[in-house]
Amino acid sequence: MVALVMVASCGCGDSSDVPMIDSFSEQGLSEQELSLAAHASDITATVTLGAGAPGVWPQWRGPRRDGISQETGWNIDWKAAPPKTLWKKHVGIGFSSMAVADGQLFTMGHGEGQEHVYCLDAETGDEVWTHSYPGKLVDNMHEGGPGATPTVDQDRVYTNGREGQLQCLRAANGEVIWSIGLQQELGVDLPAWGFSSSPLVVGDALLVEAGRVVALNKNTGQKIWQTEKYNAGYGTPSIFSMGNNLMVAVLNNDYLLILRADDGSEVAKEKWETPYKTSSTTPIVANNHIFISSGYDKGCALLRLAGTELELVYHNKEMRNQFNNCVLWEGHLYGIDGQTSSSRNCKVVCMEWSTGEVKWTHRGLGAGSLFIADGKLVIFSDQGQLVLAETDPDQYTELGMYEALQSKCWTVPVLAGGRIYCRNATGDLVCVDVRSKE
Repeated sequence: MVALVMVASCGCGDSSDVPMIDSFSEQGLSEQELSLAAHASDITATVTLGAGAPGVWPQWRGPRRDGISQETGWNIDWKAAPPKTLWKKHVGIGFSSMAVADGQLFTMGHGEGQEHVYCLDAETGDEVWTHSYPGKLVDNMHEGGPGATPTVDQDRVYTNGREGQLQCLRAANGEVIWSIGLQQELGVDLPAWGFSSSPLVVGDALLVEAGRVVALNKNTGQKIWQTEKYNAGYGTPSIFSMGNNLMVAVLNNDYLLILRADDGSEVAKEKWETPYKTSSTTPIVANNHIFISSGYDKGCALLRLAGTELELVYHNKEMRNQFNNCVLWEGHLYGIDGQTSSSRNCKVVCMEWSTGEVKWTHRGLGAGSLFIADGKLVIFSDQGQLVLAETDPDQYTELGMYEALQSKCWTVPVLAGGRIYCRNATGDLVCVDVRSKE
């Protein structure tokens, strides 16, 4: 068996829930993960590119896969020093978010019967390279185009196309190192809205959810293991540790699955079905508790993993994430609740992690998205407004607003190097300057 190598950044939700060791604090390596690395015979600790470093957002949900930027010192006084747009680039139709590392930005889009992987200079927006290949738009009740976010790992970038065109490219020039078709390789069908799972690097392995969860050797594309077949979800797996084991949590359109990372064997599962089979979020894991959420009136749940059992802590309809994740911060979840993607049915919600109690709600930003940086909420409305707000469980307090884009904006923006990168569905990508003026 090919051994998995444990990644330092485990995607455990709120980093404040995990005690840190000083010498590894910038990489996000916890005491539990250090113990796992020291005592598990087939797992070795490693540090992925840019974990926790300022100016880097190398993958879906950021350096620690939790929707939290590690940057500090950026401009949060938008009234005294308003943000400004530095550049704008067209990157094709799609909902792929951005990855930023080593001064380069990576994203995906569709145009003229092809999908395109773009590598841009993160400072200027100039094109470094573009890799293109045939691909369908898959515009089922929306604009279509790629929905997965590129993942940068060392000198390589991994991408997943709408039809499951999984590729490993050289980050410097876009050269294809290996590629596979997930439909053919796994014997799965194209989901109604295409494949959207962002590639997840775990040491020497690459994990993707595509109806089956599959682990591949990241260097060769060779299959390590795969699960049985389910109805594919549209989210990305999470990695966490429990005891001496590295685990995978994934939400498909049948179950919340808990797997062993070394061989893909099922540890536990909980039935989770939604109308129209539309689970699209990444599980949030902290202290052996897993939070999941779906739209179309399904709601959310917090479950506790106890051995091979998942015990329900609560289930409510106060946080229905249709396609963008909550972020866990200091014991509270911040996210977009929406019965559907209709703006009038959506609101920003602050909810207590442990109980599911709603602390406040705020309407007017539609089916948007958000992340947290330096203890502040950065919300991106579905009409292109960037909003800065406090992470305050007692009340919603807005600090500033900037009109970054127009038209449908369902893709979560990212912060890297004092710049916020945002895109809309038709492919307008903007770089907004929020560097400190001091």
